[in-house]
Amino acid sequence: MPSRNRAAHEVDLRARPDLLEEPLDVILRDGGTLRLRPPTRVDADALLDFLSSLSERSLYLRFHGAPQVRPRLVEPFLDPDWLDRGALIGTLVDERGAQRAVALASYSRLRDPLSAEVAFVVADAHQGRGIGTRLLERLAARAAAVGIERFIAEVVPENRPMLHVFEDAGFVVSRVLESGTVEVAFPIEPTEEYLEHVDERDHLAVVASLRPFFAPSSLVVVGASPRKDSIGGLLFRNVLSAEFTGAAYPVNRTGESVGGVKGYSSVEELPETPDLAVICLPGEHVLPAAEAALAHGVPALCVISAGFAEIGEQGREREDRLVELVRGHGARLIGPNCLGIAVAKAQLNATFGPRALPPGTIGFSSQSGALGLALLEKAAGRNLGLSAFVSIGNKADVSSNDLIEYWEDDPETNVILLYLESFGNPRRFGRIARRVARRKPLLAMKSGTTSSGARAASSHTAALAGSEAAVEALFHQAGVLRAETLEELIDVAGLLSTQPLPAGRRVAILTNAGGLGILAADACDAAGLELPELADRTEAELARFLPAEASLANPVDMLGSATAASYEEAVPGLLHDPNVDAVIVLFVPPVTAGAAEVASAVVRAVERAGETEKPVLAAILSAEGTPRALQGEASVAVFPYPESAARALGLAVRRGEWLRRAAGSVPQLEEIDAGAARRLVEQVLGESNERWLEASELRALLQAYGIPLVPERVVDAVDDGVGAARELGFPAVVKTAQAGAHKTDAGGIALGLADEGEVRDALERIGFPALVQPMIEGGAELLAGIVQDPTFGSLVAFGPGGIFAELIGEAGFRIAPLTDADAEELVHSGKTGRLVAGYRGAPAADAEALTDLLHRLSRLGEDLPEVAELDLNPVLARPDGCIAVDARARVRRPEPIRRAKTW
Repeated sequence: MPSRNRAAHEVDLRARPDLLEEPLDVILRDGGTLRLRPPTRVDADALLDFLSSLSERSLYLRFHGAPQVRPRLVEPFLDPDWLDRGALIGTLVDERGAQRAVALASYSRLRDPLSAEVAFVVADAHQGRGIGTRLLERLAARAAAVGIERFIAEVVPENRPMLHVFEDAGFVVSRVLESGTVEVAFPIEPTEEYLEHVDERDHLAVVASLRPFFAPSSLVVVGASPRKDSIGGLLFRNVLSAEFTGAAYPVNRTGESVGGVKGYSSVEELPETPDLAVICLPGEHVLPAAEAALAHGVPALCVISAGFAEIGEQGREREDRLVELVRGHGARLIGPNCLGIAVAKAQLNATFGPRALPPGTIGFSSQSGALGLALLEKAAGRNLGLSAFVSIGNKADVSSNDLIEYWEDDPETNVILLYLESFGNPRRFGRIARRVARRKPLLAMKSGTTSSGARAASSHTAALAGSEAAVEALFHQAGVLRAETLEELIDVAGLLSTQPLPAGRRVAILTNAGGLGILAADACDAAGLELPELADRTEAELARFLPAEASLANPVDMLGSATAASYEEAVPGLLHDPNVDAVIVLFVPPVTAGAAEVASAVVRAVERAGETEKPVLAAILSAEGTPRALQGEASVAVFPYPESAARALGLAVRRGEWLRRAAGSVPQLEEIDAGAARRLVEQVLGESNERWLEASELRALLQAYGIPLVPERVVDAVDDGVGAARELGFPAVVKTAQAGAHKTDAGGIALGLADEGEVRDALERIGFPALVQPMIEGGAELLAGIVQDPTFGSLVAFGPGGIFAELIGEAGFRIAPLTDADAEELVHSGKTGRLVAGYRGAPAADAEALTDLLHRLSRLGEDLPEVAELDLNPVLARPDGCIAVDARARVRRPEPIRRAKTW
């Protein structure tokens, strides 16, 4: 039944095509996937068949009786308008290759327009897979988007599975028994607790879905040619030479054997259903091969072939069909256009690279196959081993987000490396990374940071992610360490995979060459590290065996006469120094000592020092390269140059500081009228798809979120302006009220007007409409605002303000929603923090009021993505609070993000 007063809760469905016909893909408890979409008139017969296939008990539990399955029964579910009725069906491909409905969920708005009745049913054969929970999640999200705040369900008491779905979903559920049924009611607002439940479900499901890639008992290479120079032939031979622990089958057009292994002409001929199918065929032949493998029951595909989204529109259409095919069969896909996958534990090398995977504990995901090969080469050269390498290519399905989820619980992986060219779902990345980084280091190299890099990324396998400020904010908040070069990525991985985290920034440098020590000291300073004074006891111990000419200050220069014994004596003392958190050892071979013997001495010294929980880094500058004693040695991290060691240590320190920082939480805010703000924005955008807000509109928007504003009046005549100044008090301020104007740049502002005559002169010069405000003085001038990034969503900005905001720079950015830790960090860090603390004798500002302001801006940006940009500049930060004295905002109807993948 249509709801009364529905208009107050409607949204403009033109801006939400995802509520209409866009499909949604969900991942299930057992690792399978399911496609959800709104049912249309075309689905009437399919829904009749689905309901007819249900057992009598399932029909009874869903409809509270035994209804006759006729067209009238399915009519309410077809073509939902989402305002009064919403519905989703879940489909899978059956054994005949046709889409078959296996689930149905719906809601119907009640007389109370904030409430809707919800119900769902799942095919008997698919119950217990978590489908009901996923249906409820997606329906709740769509219902909330049209103003529904709570779901109500009438459930017969014996329908325990349905009751469990409501309770397990993570919503706060209340139950009342009436007239033989249980009424279940719950708010559908996505609270933090609810989102944690969703994250946990996603995590378990993703891990289950990826097991066929990482632990396959058998695999097939489709396109495994007998020719050694073909991609498929080379890849299959790599599988064999790596001594894969399972069975491997080659499939090619003629069914010829490959590498001495019996060949087959089709997947259907195989003696078993493989866990993994690797497809190496020309792009135009991939879809039939994929369909054959999926129809045979293969749960995981890795498509090496190119010819998809990277080649343009035709390729994108082919890629979309491939993904639809995979999801229709409930399977997963790596690629297309990728190098393949290698897993150390399974002795799997399903790549066409020339080098086998060096086994170890680093998981590496690369969006570029070529860069992946380069890293494998460098890792082998540095004796760094990998637990797995995955080239995700176009990441049409499996992404870095999925791989991070898998490696989170993988006992074989203790460091995660990422090479990224784009983010498919950066918000999801942030939530996953923030959780996983608490357990394992996450290192990332992100390309496309310059305009030329952005052009290169756009022409490669995916589009550029977004602004550099957004990337930096995302990595910082999530605890992801960012490497600038491939070399640095290897350096930091080697350090974190072998060494304990430093407890602080204090570094001792030990060298046999003064110039080398100076280079290292400069590099440490650039990396934000400190060189402390050594303890008296340490200096006395060093003086005992070093020559009088040696420098005992930090860096410790033992001179060119130092021997291997000198290093063995010096290192333990530095490690035990209470002023030192890490030690960097440098050596250039002089006449008196060789690299090999010094390397052995350093290893012995670290062992002699015992468990200090302090990292030891070494740079042995020898023509012979890394001495054998340090190759694969876990007690010492080896670097080619002092600068490399310092940069890596700086990132390790940053990780330790991030781990020691409170995780934070998003606070609940009071005195917010999000509904009023939403109605205002919808009204504005009903007139135009984009414009700057007028002064009165802007004030109403900010007041709805409780943002402190200076009193003001909008006037259209000189006498009105003079009266407003008299009312508000002198000295007064007059500004242009032209929407979006840069008031200072346009000469549209007059400050400190002492009397009515000055106000009159200012109004006549500036023109109308105009703003009149009282002159507010005192306090630090800051800038606060939000900007909507098309990929990352709402970014909150905070930094020095006033007319020099851009010149001073150093505004900080964080991605909304802000936790209390994020807001406090913005307020107290860098130049902004110095202003807030009271610069040059000024009184300290009210930091609590500033963090509250940032949280309110964060909430505004989250609630209203239509607010494309909003500046509060300046915000006067004073000891008794803060107040915004100028503002401008632009609203724009955002481009909808079409993303079928929901995890």
